[in-house]
Amino acid sequence: MSKVLLFLKERRRRIFMSLFGVIICAISVGVFKLAALGVDPFQSLMSGLDALIPINFGTLYVIVNVILLIFSLIADRHNIGIATFINLFLLGYITQFTYDFLQKMIPDPSMIVRVICLIIGIVVICFGSSLYMTADLGVSTYDAVAIVMANKWKLGKFKYIRICTDLVCVILGCVLFVVAGNSIGKIPTIAGVGTIITAFFMGPLIDLFNEKIAKPMLGEGLTNGNTENQGKFI
Repeated sequence: MSKVLLFLKERRRRIFMSLFGVIICAISVGVFKLAALGVDPFQSLMSGLDALIPINFGTLYVIVNVILLIFSLIADRHNIGIATFINLFLLGYITQFTYDFLQKMIPDPSMIVRVICLIIGIVVICFGSSLYMTADLGVSTYDAVAIVMANKWKLGKFKYIRICTDLVCVILGCVLFVVAGNSIGKIPTIAGVGTIITAFFMGPLIDLFNEKIAKPMLGEGLTNGNTENQGKFI
């Protein structure tokens, strides 16, 4: 098989993995929201904004990510690719659809059901993230912020900057959530045990899915091809 055909075959796989990964992640966020036991840091911020701003969550997600996209395009466009736009335009709307559907199916979930949803959400988001990240066709606009600060502006190591951006998201999300009229006692629904679990367990689970599923899906494209800057704007 010629190099061109191999490249096109690998490219199709990467695009499929990015699209499927984003869809899976979006569904998992909807499950997280039904569990109401805390979501990942960026979604904590989005939950606070959603409580305060009276527009559809999907539209709000696009607006926030367009702002972050503009920042990335100005600061360092190397992190932006096809997957960035798939995430930007699909994740919010799929999340809202999933959450609305689950609310109709399970209008008053018990604590046991919420815990089960939390566990399912964690596993599913790790699986989706594994596909999305292994495809290497760009990062989300939120991920790009910490990457720019670490690699472009040299403000520190990525892991420490990411901790700071995550803390800012959680704190700001909680403040906005309360300002919107919710009680402090409801904060754990957007920044709770689920937020802590995702912080500590997502990495190992994503690595597991990378080795067992995502990398084998790419086959020879991953082992022989060059994954650097795949599908990104240079």
